[in-house]
Amino acid sequence: MKNIFKLMALFAFVLCFASCDDDEKADIPSLPVTAANLNGTWQLTEWNGQPLAEGTYCYITFNRKELTFKMYQKFDSMYARCITGYFSIEKDPYLGYVISGEYDFGNGDWNSDYIVTDLLESGSMIWTAKDNENDVNKYVRCEKVPEEIVKEAEKDY
Repeated sequence: MKNIFKLMALFAFVLCFASCDDDEKADIPSLPVTAANLNGTWQLTEWNGQPLAEGTYCYITFNRKELTFKMYQKFDSMYARCITGYFSIEKDPYLGYVISGEYDFGNGDWNSDYIVTDLLESGSMIWTAKDNENDVNKYVRCEKVPEEIVKEAEKDY
């Protein structure tokens, strides 16, 4: 008799589980996009849904106190570069958090402002170009920029 009750309970559990809709998954709350929550080093891992090509990279380190960034990149040029500048974050009532940047040495603004979404405590975030919803970047938090990349990018810095 006990086995029948166990079997019935298991059957009821399976029915309940099977009838749950995938849309009912628990949402993982995003962190507010603040200089404090961005502080540290991030690696670009996906660009427009694809991993970066072999031999290319982009790391960006944010300094929350000075609102500065240092970017190491080699994906839009065959040469590694170290680029510095300032960033700002605004909360748009319709778009959410928008990050923009200005390069040092009078080199102008970033190519685009980015809507930052899915900034997760687990260490990832999504940037979508404000003027091009198909330009989507995924960043993951990392401990630091690898030394060999720093050396390569800063040799002419």
